[in-house]
Amino acid sequence: MTQCGKFITFEGIDGAGKSTHIGFVAEFLASRGKTVVSSREPGGTPLGEKLRDLLLHEKMHLETEALLMFASRREHIAQVIAPALERGDWVLSDRFTDASFAYQSGGRGLDRAKMEALEQWVHPTLQPDLTLLFDVPLAVARQRLDATRTLDKFEREQADFFEKCRNEYLRRAAEHPERIVVVDSTQTIEAIQLRLAEVLEKLL
Repeated sequence: MTQCGKFITFEGIDGAGKSTHIGFVAEFLASRGKTVVSSREPGGTPLGEKLRDLLLHEKMHLETEALLMFASRREHIAQVIAPALERGDWVLSDRFTDASFAYQSGGRGLDRAKMEALEQWVHPTLQPDLTLLFDVPLAVARQRLDATRTLDKFEREQADFFEKCRNEYLRRAAEHPERIVVVDSTQTIEAIQLRLAEVLEKLL
């Protein structure tokens, strides 16, 4: 795929605070003259949003869950991500395939080889140019979640599930240091944004 724009993904366990910073990154890039497309997974397209509702609220077999995640992702790439990159836009996505490894493989225990096969099938030549992994201790993440909203089926999981998700995220970061930047999300918003600006300037 011809790629002229840049693709940035935002990752972290529920409550890590990643969503807080997507707007900042979008504004930062826009101030540098970039056209920014912001999206999310699961979702990002009309079909993806329908799948999102199923994925976040319906009980299903683990492999069904993984397959639906990648089905939503395939549509997201075809309808949103690939066209935007080809136009030269910068795409920001709240979660991408690292989240599937963290949640379905790390948290739920799906064989990692199956995840790798799905990744190779759905986007063999596309990887983010930058992944911002917002990392916090589990206790901090849970405290933040408890103070917010009605929780979906993932957010209601037990502590050991999120510990496994976090560990898989950190394993992925160690495996792909060229694209995954771990951000200490226990810092103040101002300190985090200074760090993000520093990382983005390098990408620019």
